[in-house]
Amino acid sequence: MDSAHETFQLGPFTAPRLWTGLWQLSSNAWGTASVPKVRQAMGRHVDRGYTAFADHYGSAEIIFGQFRAGLESPDKVLGATKWCVFKSTTLSRESVENAVRQRMDRMRTQRVDLLQFHWQDYENRDYLKAIELLCELKNEGLIAAIGLCNFDSARTEEICTKFPGMIVSNQVQFSLIDTRPLHGMAEVCIRHGVKLLTYGTLCGGFLADKYIGLPEPEPYSESGSLNPSQRKYLDMILKAWGSWPIFQDLLHVLRDIGNRHGGLSVSNVATRWVLDHPAVGAVIIGARLGCSEYPEDNAKVFGVSLTDRDREDIDAVLERSNGARLTETIGDCGAEYR
Repeated sequence: MDSAHETFQLGPFTAPRLWTGLWQLSSNAWGTASVPKVRQAMGRHVDRGYTAFADHYGSAEIIFGQFRAGLESPDKVLGATKWCVFKSTTLSRESVENAVRQRMDRMRTQRVDLLQFHWQDYENRDYLKAIELLCELKNEGLIAAIGLCNFDSARTEEICTKFPGMIVSNQVQFSLIDTRPLHGMAEVCIRHGVKLLTYGTLCGGFLADKYIGLPEPEPYSESGSLNPSQRKYLDMILKAWGSWPIFQDLLHVLRDIGNRHGGLSVSNVATRWVLDHPAVGAVIIGARLGCSEYPEDNAKVFGVSLTDRDREDIDAVLERSNGARLTETIGDCGAEYR
């Protein structure tokens, strides 16, 4: 196993700082491989030190559970899943425990490593009751660690204050394009010892060398060249953050920085920039397992230190964008899902 990965403490776990996201298993729209090929790809990732996998969409929990159950040392691989409440529901100890046990069954485990909780309707403050019940289940050994998913700064502060030491993470969108976590959330997390698990860090793959010099994509072209994730992030780049020309300037700056560091990719530099923020525990990189994966290139982020000049060059482009105003135009972290 590759031991070069950086690690951080996440509750009882020593976890790698790059995780493999499994949301592509939710739909054929991203392109899929057979289940055996997906499990083989998981094995390749683990062999290279990518020992944490996240998300529950589609058959992700089942395939991950099958994979981990076949390992000689399954405890060395961390599995994070979610419990999402999208509409008002009657909460009870039984209903919450059933939700947790369903994930245990699908993942073939005696406890959930990291259960990330999402609650859509803030007007219904039963999310506090849900957290209280999850804490009970954690104390009984059904959950190793409790995290949040797409909670905003105010509710994260509220929950961490009411349940001190019980929340270890919050999964939020964070990238050079979406810097909302820097406007309140990071401060809350540092104060309460919560780590950010970030997704969208490569903007669906747009923060990559292959887009340098390309014309602005047409999101709904007949060729169907963009997947749903890319359409989402392209919309954010063009309508909320700035424009395609400014984005091109950012790509060129990242390319120049990569050259200064011995040939790092644009994606490497974009990932390193996020990892360097103190509140960030790990970046979750979506991989089309068995179809398109870049474990060797992604690992190049480790051991790299961005310089003051690098950050100044990046900031010079970001200052020309609307990034600092996204909390006003979109809202705090997770607002787009409510």
